[in-house]
Amino acid sequence: MLELYHNNMSVCAQKVRLVVREKGLEPVEHHMMLRNGDVHEPDYLKLNPKGVVPTLIVDGQPIIESTIICEYLEDAYPEPPLLPDDPIGRSQVRQWTLQPDAGLHQACGVLSVTVAWREQMLAAGGAQLKNRPDAAGANDQFAAILEQGIDFPGVPAAVKVYERAIARIAGALSAGGPWLCGDSYTLAETAMLPYVCRLEDLAMDWFWEGERSVVADWLARAKARPNFSGISDYIVPDYVSLCAAKGTEATPKIRAMLGN
Repeated sequence: MLELYHNNMSVCAQKVRLVVREKGLEPVEHHMMLRNGDVHEPDYLKLNPKGVVPTLIVDGQPIIESTIICEYLEDAYPEPPLLPDDPIGRSQVRQWTLQPDAGLHQACGVLSVTVAWREQMLAAGGAQLKNRPDAAGANDQFAAILEQGIDFPGVPAAVKVYERAIARIAGALSAGGPWLCGDSYTLAETAMLPYVCRLEDLAMDWFWEGERSVVADWLARAKARPNFSGISDYIVPDYVSLCAAKGTEATPKIRAMLGN
Protein backbone atom coordinates (compact mmCIF):
# COMPACT_ATOMS: atom_id res chain seq x y z
CA MET A 1 0.00 0.00 0.00
CA LEU A 2 1.25 3.47 -0.91
CA GLU A 3 0.42 6.66 0.97
CA LEU A 4 1.64 10.10 -0.07
CA TYR A 5 1.85 13.05 2.29
CA HIS A 6 2.13 16.12 0.09
CA ASN A 7 1.07 19.70 -0.57
CA ASN A 8 -0.62 20.97 -3.73
CA MET A 9 1.85 23.76 -4.57
CA SER A 10 5.06 22.26 -3.14
CA VAL A 11 7.62 21.85 -5.93
CA CYS A 12 9.04 18.76 -4.22
CA ALA A 13 5.60 17.20 -4.05
CA GLN A 14 5.04 18.10 -7.71
CA LYS A 15 8.21 16.19 -8.64
CA VAL A 16 6.89 13.06 -6.97
CA ARG A 17 3.37 13.40 -8.34
CA LEU A 18 4.73 13.65 -11.90
CA VAL A 19 6.42 10.28 -11.39
CA VAL A 20 3.36 8.80 -9.65
CA ARG A 21 1.12 9.79 -12.57
CA GLU A 22 3.64 8.58 -15.15
CA LYS A 23 3.68 5.18 -13.45
CA GLY A 24 -0.11 5.04 -13.22
CA LEU A 25 -0.06 4.73 -9.43
CA GLU A 26 -2.86 5.79 -7.09
CA PRO A 27 -1.51 6.26 -3.57
CA VAL A 28 -3.73 7.30 -0.71
CA GLU A 29 -3.13 11.04 -0.50
CA HIS A 30 -2.82 13.17 2.62
CA HIS A 31 -2.73 16.88 1.87
CA MET A 32 -0.67 18.93 4.33
CA MET A 33 -1.36 22.63 4.88
CA LEU A 34 2.11 24.14 5.11
CA ARG A 35 0.97 27.59 6.22
CA ASN A 36 -0.84 26.01 9.17
CA GLY A 37 2.27 24.15 10.30
CA ASP A 38 0.78 20.68 9.66
CA VAL A 39 4.20 19.23 8.81
CA HIS A 40 5.61 20.29 12.19
CA GLU A 41 3.09 18.42 14.28
CA PRO A 42 4.59 15.60 16.39
CA ASP A 43 2.81 12.77 14.58
CA TYR A 44 4.09 13.91 11.20
CA LEU A 45 7.61 14.53 12.50
CA LYS A 46 7.72 10.86 13.46
CA LEU A 47 7.37 10.08 9.74
CA ASN A 48 9.56 12.89 8.45
CA PRO A 49 11.86 14.42 11.10
CA LYS A 50 12.74 17.29 8.76
CA GLY A 51 9.14 18.49 8.81
CA VAL A 52 8.77 18.80 5.04
CA VAL A 53 6.80 17.22 2.22
CA PRO A 54 6.60 14.87 0.50
CA THR A 55 6.72 11.64 2.46
CA LEU A 56 5.89 8.33 0.79
CA ILE A 57 4.70 5.49 3.00
CA VAL A 58 5.29 2.01 1.55
CA ASP A 59 3.58 -0.71 3.56
CA GLY A 60 4.09 1.36 6.69
CA GLN A 61 7.70 2.32 5.92
CA PRO A 62 8.33 6.04 5.37
CA ILE A 63 10.57 7.21 2.54
CA ILE A 64 11.60 10.87 2.60
CA GLU A 65 13.41 13.30 0.26
CA SER A 66 11.71 13.81 -3.10
CA THR A 67 14.74 12.78 -5.18
CA ILE A 68 15.01 9.51 -3.27
CA ILE A 69 11.26 8.92 -3.50
CA CYS A 70 11.40 9.34 -7.29
CA GLU A 71 14.32 6.89 -7.49
CA TYR A 72 12.40 4.41 -5.34
CA LEU A 73 9.35 4.65 -7.60
CA GLU A 74 11.52 4.06 -10.66
CA ASP A 75 13.09 0.99 -9.02
CA ALA A 76 9.83 -0.42 -7.70
CA TYR A 77 7.72 0.37 -10.77
CA PRO A 78 10.09 0.26 -13.76
CA GLU A 79 7.38 0.67 -16.42
CA PRO A 80 7.26 3.00 -18.15
CA PRO A 81 10.97 3.69 -17.62
CA LEU A 82 12.19 7.10 -16.55
CA LEU A 83 15.87 6.18 -16.62
CA PRO A 84 17.87 5.04 -19.66
CA ASP A 85 19.17 1.48 -19.83
CA ASP A 86 22.83 2.44 -20.17
CA PRO A 87 24.97 3.66 -17.25
CA ILE A 88 26.16 6.77 -19.11
CA GLY A 89 22.59 7.78 -19.87
CA ARG A 90 21.60 7.23 -16.25
CA SER A 91 24.48 9.36 -15.05
CA GLN A 92 23.39 12.16 -17.38
CA VAL A 93 19.85 12.06 -16.01
CA ARG A 94 21.17 12.15 -12.45
CA GLN A 95 23.15 15.28 -13.23
CA TRP A 96 19.73 16.90 -13.61
CA THR A 97 18.06 15.25 -10.62
CA LEU A 98 20.93 16.61 -8.52
CA GLN A 99 20.20 20.23 -9.45
CA PRO A 100 17.34 20.96 -7.02
CA ASP A 101 19.31 19.55 -4.09
CA ALA A 102 22.42 21.48 -5.16
CA GLY A 103 20.85 24.91 -4.73
CA LEU A 104 17.90 25.32 -7.05
CA HIS A 105 15.34 24.27 -4.46
CA GLN A 106 16.64 26.78 -1.94
CA ALA A 107 16.61 29.49 -4.62
CA CYS A 108 13.02 28.61 -5.48
CA GLY A 109 11.98 28.87 -1.85
CA VAL A 110 13.64 32.25 -1.40
CA LEU A 111 12.09 33.64 -4.56
CA SER A 112 8.61 32.19 -3.94
CA VAL A 113 8.35 33.49 -0.39
CA THR A 114 9.99 36.89 -0.79
CA VAL A 115 8.06 37.73 -3.95
CA ALA A 116 4.64 36.23 -3.37
CA TRP A 117 3.90 34.16 -0.30
CA ARG A 118 5.21 36.13 2.65
CA GLU A 119 1.99 38.10 3.14
CA GLN A 120 -0.07 34.93 3.48
CA MET A 121 2.48 33.44 5.86
CA LEU A 122 2.51 36.58 8.00
CA ALA A 123 -1.30 36.57 8.04
CA ALA A 124 -1.18 33.02 9.39
CA GLY A 125 0.55 34.39 12.49
CA GLY A 126 3.80 32.47 12.14
CA ALA A 127 2.16 29.03 12.19
CA GLN A 128 4.70 27.83 9.65
CA LEU A 129 7.42 28.28 12.26
CA LYS A 130 5.52 26.38 14.96
CA ASN A 131 7.44 23.28 16.08
CA ARG A 132 9.70 23.70 13.02
CA PRO A 133 13.00 21.81 13.33
CA ASP A 134 15.79 24.39 13.30
CA ALA A 135 18.82 23.28 11.29
CA ALA A 136 21.78 25.64 11.70
CA GLY A 137 19.67 28.74 12.28
CA ALA A 138 17.26 28.08 9.41
CA ASN A 139 14.36 29.50 11.41
CA ASP A 140 16.16 32.81 11.90
CA GLN A 141 16.79 33.01 8.16
CA PHE A 142 13.18 32.16 7.38
CA ALA A 143 12.00 34.87 9.77
CA ALA A 144 14.28 37.38 8.02
CA ILE A 145 12.88 36.35 4.64
CA LEU A 146 9.34 36.95 5.89
CA GLU A 147 10.26 40.32 7.34
CA GLN A 148 12.34 41.72 4.48
CA GLY A 149 10.66 40.28 1.40
CA ILE A 150 12.27 41.13 -1.93
CA ASP A 151 14.91 43.16 -0.06
CA PHE A 152 16.24 40.06 1.71
CA PRO A 153 20.00 39.96 0.95
CA GLY A 154 19.81 36.39 -0.37
CA VAL A 155 17.44 37.24 -3.22
CA PRO A 156 20.07 38.28 -5.84
CA ALA A 157 21.97 35.03 -5.35
CA ALA A 158 18.74 33.03 -5.68
CA VAL A 159 17.87 34.85 -8.90
CA LYS A 160 21.29 34.05 -10.34
CA VAL A 161 20.94 30.37 -9.44
CA TYR A 162 17.69 30.35 -11.41
CA GLU A 163 19.33 32.20 -14.31
CA ARG A 164 22.06 29.54 -14.55
CA ALA A 165 19.49 26.73 -14.36
CA ILE A 166 17.41 28.16 -17.21
CA ALA A 167 20.53 28.75 -19.29
CA ARG A 168 21.57 25.14 -18.74
CA ILE A 169 18.14 23.84 -19.74
CA ALA A 170 18.19 25.96 -22.89
CA GLY A 171 21.69 24.74 -23.75
CA ALA A 172 20.75 21.07 -23.34
CA LEU A 173 17.63 21.43 -25.46
CA SER A 174 19.46 23.33 -28.18
CA ALA A 175 22.13 20.64 -28.37
CA GLY A 176 19.99 17.51 -28.23
CA GLY A 177 16.54 16.07 -28.64
CA PRO A 178 13.14 17.22 -27.42
CA TRP A 179 13.96 16.34 -23.80
CA LEU A 180 16.82 17.22 -21.48
CA CYS A 181 18.67 13.96 -22.07
CA GLY A 182 17.72 13.31 -25.67
CA ASP A 183 14.71 11.56 -27.16
CA SER A 184 13.09 10.27 -23.96
CA TYR A 185 11.19 11.92 -21.13
CA THR A 186 13.06 10.99 -17.95
CA LEU A 187 13.53 11.81 -14.28
CA ALA A 188 15.44 14.85 -15.54
CA GLU A 189 12.12 16.34 -16.60
CA THR A 190 10.29 15.44 -13.42
CA ALA A 191 13.11 17.01 -11.39
CA MET A 192 13.27 20.32 -13.26
CA LEU A 193 9.74 21.01 -14.49
CA PRO A 194 8.26 22.16 -11.15
CA TYR A 195 10.98 24.79 -10.80
CA VAL A 196 10.39 26.15 -14.28
CA CYS A 197 6.63 26.13 -13.68
CA ARG A 198 7.18 28.16 -10.52
CA LEU A 199 8.87 30.90 -12.55
CA GLU A 200 5.93 30.79 -14.94
CA ASP A 201 3.52 31.11 -12.00
CA LEU A 202 5.48 34.18 -10.90
CA ALA A 203 5.00 35.75 -14.37
CA MET A 204 8.74 35.41 -14.95
CA ASP A 205 8.67 33.40 -18.14
CA TRP A 206 10.79 36.21 -19.54
CA PHE A 207 13.72 34.17 -18.16
CA TRP A 208 13.44 32.10 -21.36
CA GLU A 209 12.51 34.76 -23.87
CA GLY A 210 14.41 35.27 -27.16
CA GLU A 211 17.20 32.76 -27.80
CA ARG A 212 15.95 30.57 -24.97
CA SER A 213 12.56 29.94 -26.56
CA VAL A 214 13.45 26.23 -26.67
CA VAL A 215 12.55 26.20 -22.98
CA ALA A 216 9.01 27.37 -23.80
CA ASP A 217 8.71 24.59 -26.40
CA TRP A 218 9.96 22.01 -23.88
CA LEU A 219 7.48 23.24 -21.30
CA ALA A 220 4.63 23.01 -23.80
CA ARG A 221 5.58 19.41 -24.68
CA ALA A 222 5.68 18.50 -21.00
CA LYS A 223 2.29 20.09 -20.32
CA ALA A 224 0.77 18.07 -23.18
CA ARG A 225 1.70 14.77 -21.50
CA PRO A 226 -0.94 13.00 -19.36
CA ASN A 227 1.32 12.88 -16.31
CA PHE A 228 1.43 16.68 -16.13
CA SER A 229 -1.85 16.29 -14.27
CA GLY A 230 0.44 15.69 -11.27
CA ILE A 231 0.90 19.46 -11.33
CA SER A 232 -2.14 20.85 -13.11
CA ASP A 233 -4.77 18.94 -11.11
CA TYR A 234 -3.50 20.48 -7.89
CA ILE A 235 -3.11 24.12 -8.89
CA VAL A 236 -4.81 26.59 -6.55
CA PRO A 237 -6.05 29.50 -8.70
CA ASP A 238 -5.81 32.04 -5.88
CA TYR A 239 -2.17 31.10 -5.32
CA VAL A 240 -1.33 31.46 -8.99
CA SER A 241 -3.13 34.79 -9.22
CA LEU A 242 -1.18 36.04 -6.21
CA CYS A 243 2.09 34.76 -7.68
CA ALA A 244 1.43 36.43 -11.02
CA ALA A 245 0.47 39.77 -9.51
CA LYS A 246 3.37 39.89 -7.07
CA GLY A 247 5.81 38.53 -9.65
CA THR A 248 4.84 41.23 -12.12
CA GLU A 249 5.31 43.83 -9.39
CA ALA A 250 8.76 42.45 -8.51
CA THR A 251 10.01 41.98 -12.07
CA PRO A 252 11.82 45.34 -12.40
CA LYS A 253 13.88 44.58 -9.28
CA ILE A 254 14.54 40.99 -10.41
CA ARG A 255 15.66 42.15 -13.84
CA ALA A 256 17.96 44.70 -12.22
CA MET A 257 19.58 41.92 -10.21
CA LEU A 258 20.43 40.24 -13.52
CA GLY A 259 21.66 43.47 -15.05
CA ASN A 260 18.91 43.73 -17.68
